[in-house]
Amino acid sequence: MSPSRSGAILFCTQEFLLFTLAIFAVYWLLPYRTAKVYWLLGASFYFYATWNEELALVVAGSSTADYLIARGLDRFPSRRWRQVLLAISLGGNLALLAYFKYSNFFIESFRQMLAGAGLETSGGALDIVLPIGISFYTFEAISYTMDVYRRRIPAERSLANFMLFITFFPHMVAGPIVRARAFLPQMRRPKKLNWYRLQVAFGYLVLGLIKKMAISDRMAMIADPVFADPGAFGSGAVWGAILAYSIQIYCDFSGYSDLAMAVAHLFGYTLTFNFDMPYSSANVAEFWRRWHISLSSWLRDYLFIPLGGSRGGGWQTSRNLMITMALGGLWHGASWNFIIWGIAHGAFLIVHRLFRVACQRRPELEFLLRSHLGTIYRIGLTFACVSLAWVLFRAPDLQTASTIYSRAFAFEAGSPMTQPVEILAILSSAVILAHLAGRSGLRKYLYETIPSPIVGIAWTAAAIVAMALAPDAGKAFIYFQF
Repeated sequence: MSPSRSGAILFCTQEFLLFTLAIFAVYWLLPYRTAKVYWLLGASFYFYATWNEELALVVAGSSTADYLIARGLDRFPSRRWRQVLLAISLGGNLALLAYFKYSNFFIESFRQMLAGAGLETSGGALDIVLPIGISFYTFEAISYTMDVYRRRIPAERSLANFMLFITFFPHMVAGPIVRARAFLPQMRRPKKLNWYRLQVAFGYLVLGLIKKMAISDRMAMIADPVFADPGAFGSGAVWGAILAYSIQIYCDFSGYSDLAMAVAHLFGYTLTFNFDMPYSSANVAEFWRRWHISLSSWLRDYLFIPLGGSRGGGWQTSRNLMITMALGGLWHGASWNFIIWGIAHGAFLIVHRLFRVACQRRPELEFLLRSHLGTIYRIGLTFACVSLAWVLFRAPDLQTASTIYSRAFAFEAGSPMTQPVEILAILSSAVILAHLAGRSGLRKYLYETIPSPIVGIAWTAAAIVAMALAPDAGKAFIYFQF
């Protein structure tokens, strides 16, 4: 399945910069709020059409259907009819997601099951073009319909406003997942171009460039060769690749989120904060409160809690956690790797919950674990568990993941890392220091106390360094595939 064509406008490219500046220049010249909405809506559809023109029509059609269904949910007093409309909306969105993203996965899994039973099958994979960002805007549409059904928000009366909420180009491709009750009210507020918002946008822009170009793409140069042929590398190189990928995926996705927030600020909008120093988490539950916050909160509000959450006994809570994380893994991709990755995190959360209950009965153990040394130990253990699970996320198949695990723990000889170990050490240290600064509040203190001109000079210097350190051949953002 191909998600885009060669002419797509990609983040971190000159084409995207020129596109954004052109939209920005006209946007602030328009005198009326409605004109600004239509201008951004047109720009967003053009942006998506550069990825695939036909699928832009699919997005328009599904968005219009959700808009009309929500109006019906707002209008009909009958609970039965409202349930029917909700079922149509949820069924339509999930069917759209299942067809485009999971059809070939289900067909291939069924074919392998038949082959295991000794039955031969014919035919190949379906030729399906994957709509870019379908997982993100489908979840946004579902959350909107659910919130209207629950009477948490009124249905949006303007079709243009609703379609801009779904298609707003900074976040459409890879999030963050935006809630209607957070985005739609912003469209009705007067917008003024001011220095503070430009300063915030520039800060997010530079931070995103540093994460993506100077760190993530460099880490990919360490991780990619090992994941391509793990059997050829020694245990040291495999562990280096696991560490490199952990840093790569964090800097890649949080870097994209920073860039999306930067572009949104240029047009007077604020997007959901998506990452909060996740590798400083002292347990896996805290990790999911800090990692991909828009997704984890969505899974909590629209899947875990409706399943029963933690209101039942221990078995019911464990069941709900496992279902939520397994489906969260499947959301990421049509592969058993992602499902098992989700199951692994479900197991982590269940073990953490049971261990937390046990610690409450042993005050001495809880005191020890909450000490400075105990906290460092818990952060290190959490990072190790998350990093080992990332192998399933990154490996192209289960066989490759199995080889990486066996090479990592067998301590076998083989080829060293293809990049100098100093690069891994320096960039890893930079990420660690950034996490320490964020967790301690030092970053916020420095940003608020240092004069703005010095901050501006520092950000400009950082942007120059990021571009200087960027590899000659950059990589597409990891989450563009989802």
